[in-house]
Amino acid sequence: MTKTYTGKDIEIDFEMKRCIHARNCFLKLPQVFDPKQRPWVSSDAASAEDIAAMVQTCPSGALTYRRLDGGKGETAPGINRAALVENGPIALHGTLTVGGEPMIRATLCRCGHTKTPPFCDHSHDDVGFQATGEPEPTGKDAPGDDPSADLSIIQHENGPIEAQGPLEITAGSGKRVHQGTRAFLCRCGASKNKPFCDGSHKALGFESPGD
Repeated sequence: MTKTYTGKDIEIDFEMKRCIHARNCFLKLPQVFDPKQRPWVSSDAASAEDIAAMVQTCPSGALTYRRLDGGKGETAPGINRAALVENGPIALHGTLTVGGEPMIRATLCRCGHTKTPPFCDHSHDDVGFQATGEPEPTGKDAPGDDPSADLSIIQHENGPIEAQGPLEITAGSGKRVHQGTRAFLCRCGASKNKPFCDGSHKALGFESPGD
């Protein structure tokens, strides 16, 4: 469910199921985003420019905005990127389609315990999930012609997430791990070749819906 907070110059949408509680919003603009207040979003408490700039740092895409003053909206970067978070999710940024819905930012669960698949809901903290954010490069790069073309994220029933389209996978440090136009990413948490699927979901008896 998406909640909308409308101000004079900007409208802010918040989708709870995608929030990973990174607290970027509160730490950067506490006068606008304060969980202790009701409503917790005050769309007129800062300039539309400042709010838009902050929202674009929300890694999960739970926060989005629309400018009502004629200002520019958010645009996707020139390269679709999947950044691996140490002991946490995969942070996507690019021209994305997830479950048929277009978006620019999203965080995908890789611990296997989210209640809002394919999105991370911070369950990795509860279960003590461990996965390096600095895996070795695959050495099998196969870049496409257009690194910003549409990237489709597809959930396979009881199996991995398929990334279909140009994607650069990077470590937390920014080091490139892999570049290609198709990848199968582990979402059961058991792969021995994270972030990639190695079929461990079958032995684990992993269950999660597909698209």
